[in-house]
Amino acid sequence: MFFPPLLGIGVAAVIAYYLCNPLGQGYAVYGIGMAAIGMLSIVGLIISSDAYGPIVDNARGIAEQAGLGDEVIRITDELDAAGNTAKAITKGFAIGAAGLTVIALLATFQAEVALALEDLVANGLITLATGETVESLVALNLMEPKVLLGTFIGIAMPALFSAMLMLGVGRNAERMIKEVRRQFKEIPGLKEGKEGVKPDYARCVDIATTGALRELLPASTVTIGVTLAVGFIGGFQALGGFLAGSIFSGLLLALLMSNAGGLWDNAKKYIETGVHGGKGSNAHKAAVVGDTVGDPFKDTAGPSINTMITVMSLVASLFAALIVQYNLFGMLGL
Repeated sequence: MFFPPLLGIGVAAVIAYYLCNPLGQGYAVYGIGMAAIGMLSIVGLIISSDAYGPIVDNARGIAEQAGLGDEVIRITDELDAAGNTAKAITKGFAIGAAGLTVIALLATFQAEVALALEDLVANGLITLATGETVESLVALNLMEPKVLLGTFIGIAMPALFSAMLMLGVGRNAERMIKEVRRQFKEIPGLKEGKEGVKPDYARCVDIATTGALRELLPASTVTIGVTLAVGFIGGFQALGGFLAGSIFSGLLLALLMSNAGGLWDNAKKYIETGVHGGKGSNAHKAAVVGDTVGDPFKDTAGPSINTMITVMSLVASLFAALIVQYNLFGMLGL
């Protein structure tokens, strides 16, 4: 499911690199950046296809609430299933472009580290060993323990970030359920659907927006904090491995979540058409549980991973000069 897209991202990066490498120093990475821009050149098509999914999803909800009949709901269900597939495809474009972008950002981090090292050497603050160059120091070698340590930590970061976001979605959903139950109990006639009785929509919107910001803050703080901790403890080599590991595992998880979320959603809709026992069957109950996991997969955690790995790369580049000069492993001579 996710092997062809990952292979495509890798092939695109390699082709762009070797096409632009003969142009001179720095042009190889420039080529990878241009490949990312090329993937986003059809941004109008991507956005319109991505918007199609929420539109038909909301159309289904409106049709059900308005009592437009089973036939209208059946048609909107089919449109929603197509929308889930369209969203998964468009997210693939975003993930691919993000993958190529963060590869270029990783090269930017290495360039910033190289500049910082050259300044330190020129000022006599560090001395290179015999045969050692700035380029050899900046190169990421998996046989170097610090690089390997950072890589393992980076591989775990997208999973940790995704778990924190999905647990946050669950906690906020519980708050919303409690509020709905409270309104049913405290607003006379709401549960019976009496005419003129309206729920407190503003309170529900407040719970959704406030909760979203509240739950996002810990995940964002952990992401930035771990990035800086790896850099200031393990040095630029550990941080380079950290970024590489997070890129590789992040792309894999983002593609998996995007496709798996849409798959679970469509599986539930398919069972509701009457197959495998239809509504109320054990298969339907299992599909509802799957869809409950699939929604934060495809709509929350999956798309957020792209932002996470980009922010980590930018933070690393911003603090590169400080990390080169001040890191625990360097001070201990490790």
